[in-house]
This record gives sequence, structure tokens and C-alpha cells, in this order.
Amino acid sequence: MASGIKDKVAIIGMGCSRFGERWDMGGEELMVEAFTECLADAGIEKKDIQAAWLGTCMDEVNMGKSATPMGVALRLPHIAVSRVENFCATGTEAFRGAVYAVASGAYDICLALGVEKLKDTGYGGLPNPGSDFGTLFWQWMPNATAPGLFAQLASAYAAKYRVSERDLKRAIAHVSVKSHANGALNPKAHLRKAVTMDQVLSAPIISHPLGLFDCCGVSDGAACAIVTTPKIARKLKKKELVTVKALQLAVSSGYEGGFNEWDGEHFVTTSKCSTEAYREAGITDPREELSMMELHDCFSITELVTYEDLHISERGKAWKDALDGVYDRNGKVPAQVDGGLKCFGHPIGASGLRMIYEMYLQLLGRAGQRQLDNPRYGLTHNLGGFPHQNVCAISIVGKYKN
Repeated sequence: MASGIKDKVAIIGMGCSRFGERWDMGGEELMVEAFTECLADAGIEKKDIQAAWLGTCMDEVNMGKSATPMGVALRLPHIAVSRVENFCATGTEAFRGAVYAVASGAYDICLALGVEKLKDTGYGGLPNPGSDFGTLFWQWMPNATAPGLFAQLASAYAAKYRVSERDLKRAIAHVSVKSHANGALNPKAHLRKAVTMDQVLSAPIISHPLGLFDCCGVSDGAACAIVTTPKIARKLKKKELVTVKALQLAVSSGYEGGFNEWDGEHFVTTSKCSTEAYREAGITDPREELSMMELHDCFSITELVTYEDLHISERGKAWKDALDGVYDRNGKVPAQVDGGLKCFGHPIGASGLRMIYEMYLQLLGRAGQRQLDNPRYGLTHNLGGFPHQNVCAISIVGKYKN
């Protein structure tokens, strides 16, 4: 019977580019920037890598549908390289491929890398009609926008749990304020300026009730990881190990948009995916056992409802927990300790690996001013698509004990 991958795979190196408006670089150069750090951190040579996975989402602003540009840019030694895409979970999907390959015994050492050059579209959001995804989506829902759809999530949440507009707006504003405070401490973040509650609450409305500071930005970036078995990691003289405790994926079945039971106020996939991830990791009380999280805060309301879908806040109580500081850097379960999508932007292929990068740094005590006290487990969460149809990816990493 399948037993999962808990502690079967160790991360021995990670790298992350600076995120932002990287007009000075193409996707290939961003890959090199992240990979150079990663390889040095792992303490191995390129010839030791046996297979690689590349995550990119938007064909027209990257290197096309092939994985060849990664092999060429990094001068990988004629190994297997696979290109994967799964909406906003693309980076975690690349990580999943490398981790499963090592866990299966097919390879000893694998590389996962995610990259995206969104600023090159010249568009103030994810690419408009022109990509395969954009063309299909806008034909299907011609009047929809991402802020509009996630604003409906906020309205549905407020209606179901009878949260006043004032309380909801203050709660999601606090989510943004908290993330900006964390991002201000991170030299690799795109946005590095703290904001106040008054600034957030008085900002222009994008789609009611979401204002300017409730929406993540657009940026370029890359991140990567090298993984192997704990046994090999020990042979490489790695004293402290970060291992994968769980890695789960859940995809919408059509239930959300096809039936009336779903109220539109949460993500069915995240609720299901987190339950499976906790089971795989052996976590029974996430509020007590998780040390930190990186969540898919494409909009502040997304992060807020995810607190509940991760079974940390009670249903209808996340807004109170947010205002009480439960998810602040000095709170019970710190969220977005590196600044999140809110401060890094969302270069789709890179985001999942960028989240794992922060968990890795924290677990090894390398997070500088952002460092938390003795973290044990870190969770990352990606959500691709829209409230009624999406893919959710969750990883849990932690310190390894023999």
C-alpha cells in the first residue's frame, strides 16, 4: 500500500533570483541567477544532476513549449529535462516531478526550476488574450476579470458568515499590512515598503471590496531546488537536513461551478488537499504544529479564506484571527514571512519554488531579519485558476530527524 513520501527526499540546495521588473534579463538569465545560488548551496557539480524539471506557464513570454532552453541556458549534461505547466501551481508541479523521481528510486539527484517573465507582456496582470489560456478563458467568460472573480469570493464570505463590510475590509487590509511589513525585510522582494492600515483602506477600489493593496503585482523571477535522498545528503556532509514531509495536488472536478451546494466562499480543492497533506506528514493539529506558511495571496481575500481551508481558523472566524494577529510574523502561525505574492508579485512558474525557498531558509536559520524562532514545519500553498475552477498544490517541509 502507498505510504507517501514523508522523509524520503531531502532538499540539499535552493536558489532564488531577485523578483521585480527585470528588464535587464531574459528568462534564461533569470534561470542562471537562481541556479548559480542553488548549485553552490548544494555543494555538488552539474554533472551530478541526473534529471530536471522546468516549470513555466505562459508560452509567449518564456521559451516556448519545450524544456530545451533550460538545458542550454544551464549547460546541463545532456540529461532528461521535462517542461511542466499547471496554472499557478506550475512551480510546485516542477518540484513534485523532481521529488517523486527521487522518491521512486529512478534518480539519485534531481533539479526543479520555475521561471516566468510576465513584465514582458506589457500587461497589468496575467497575460490577456493571446496565450492559449487567455484565448479560451475570455471566450468562455468575456466580461470576467481576476479581481472581479475574487471580489465575489469576498462578498460570498461576508454574506455566509454575516461579516460586516467594515470588519471584512479591515481584516483583509491587515493581511496586506502584515505581508508588506515582512516584505520590507526581504532583499529579493519586488515591493519593499511597509504600508499602514489607513493607506490600504483609503486606496482606490479595484473591484469592490478589493482595493489596490489587496491585489498582488506583476513581476519576473526564478527559483529552483536540488533534491536527493537523506542518505545521499549525509554522504555529501550535509549536517542539517530539510526533508519533504508531504506533497499533494487537488484539481476541481466541476462540482463548484456545476452544483448549488458550494456557496462560493472558500476553495474546495484547498480543503481537500490540505487534509491529505496533513495525513501524509503526520500532522494532526495544524494550528499547533505548523511553524509558518507561504500562501497563495493573489488577493488578500484569498489568503484570508485559505486560513480556514487549511483547517487552522474555524469556519467564519478567519477574519477575527487575522485582526488578532494570529498570522503576523510574531503570531501563532506566521504567514507570508517573506512578503508573499503581495510583495514578490506572481511570475507564475517561479512562485511555488520561491515559497519553498523561504521555508528552506527559515528551517536552516538563514532568513536574516525575518528569521523565526526554531521553526519545525513549513507549509506552502499554490492556487491556480479561479474560485469555481482551480488546482491546489500543497507542500510541507521540515527538519529531518534520523
